[in-house]
Amino acid sequence: MGRTKTKTKRVERSHNVPVKTNEPITKSGPSTSALYEKAQTLVEQCDYELAAKFLKRILDMESTHEQAQELLGVVLLELSDLSSAENLFQNLIKSGSSGSVVSSAHLHLAQLSTDPRASLDHYQKAVDILYNQLGNKEAPSIDATNAEDAQQRQTIAKALVAMTEIWLTDLCMEEEAETSCESLLNLALQADPRSSEVLQSMASVRMSQQRPDEARSYVEQAWGLWKDLPSGDASLPPIPTRLSLTRLFLELSMYKEAMIVLNGVIEVDDQEVEAWYLEGWCFLLTSEDAKTRGVDVEGLGWQELAQDARDCLDTCVSLFKNQQHPDDQMFAHAQELMVQLEAMGIHASPEEGDDEEWKDVEDSDDEDDEMKT
Repeated sequence: MGRTKTKTKRVERSHNVPVKTNEPITKSGPSTSALYEKAQTLVEQCDYELAAKFLKRILDMESTHEQAQELLGVVLLELSDLSSAENLFQNLIKSGSSGSVVSSAHLHLAQLSTDPRASLDHYQKAVDILYNQLGNKEAPSIDATNAEDAQQRQTIAKALVAMTEIWLTDLCMEEEAETSCESLLNLALQADPRSSEVLQSMASVRMSQQRPDEARSYVEQAWGLWKDLPSGDASLPPIPTRLSLTRLFLELSMYKEAMIVLNGVIEVDDQEVEAWYLEGWCFLLTSEDAKTRGVDVEGLGWQELAQDARDCLDTCVSLFKNQQHPDDQMFAHAQELMVQLEAMGIHASPEEGDDEEWKDVEDSDDEDDEMKT
């Protein structure tokens, strides 16, 4: 049982909760709590280098400040200083820090580890700590709705999904892979039954088990949780989760649903390379299906759909090069699809400037004809 490995998703707790202290601002400078709040703001603004300076200043004043150490680790990850970040998270665990900080450190170390078994161990330790904080080793009640508990249940579910992905990719050939996936996802559903990410993972497992009808049911449930929300709603899943849903739609030949999701993503971020790639692929699959069945789709023939596919893929390739996007596998497949379209007689659309130049030529010819008459 195996699936194509996808990009690693970060599973971490929120760093937007201010640290409450009663420290006064002294004449010598701001308190550590004021500095920490400033560092949080800088992280939100993606000014990681300046945030690091504030956090290091806090640690010069108070070397055991757990939240500053944890956030500095996150900042170091953003600055690609992985070794320093890993050492910092390891030290947080060894120092006997508070449960929430240690669970977050385990989650980061799980993602930094190149050993899948070590990653699983870190994820499991984080999940155990979070369950203990909820005061219940069993699945938490879905009726217990205070905000902190809800956040912890979501983090538990995401960690369990991440563990499932390890079994689906790195450890897919292990004998216990299938049963481990089932067990982990059932726990994730108990922890957060309204998580579209968990439902999509269930669908992914069912696809790997050659059970497409059940997979379809799960993706419909996942989409049903948010499909009627407006495009800018804060409750919408993050874009990577929506794009993962789109891939499942494509595998299940649910092209219309895939297109609706992709249109919503591009409406929010028209620089999202993967969205243009998936939309181009979706148009091509729709075109092939329309040609095979001899039908139009919403008034468009297969050639028009194929041209839309080519336009989307051209946009994808252009954005890919401009952004120096790291996903070479996606780029290679986009190029393969473009070669396929060329073989179908579908070429790049003319640039807008080319159309205007032809129009200018036509207008000039008309003027010459008028002067001759």
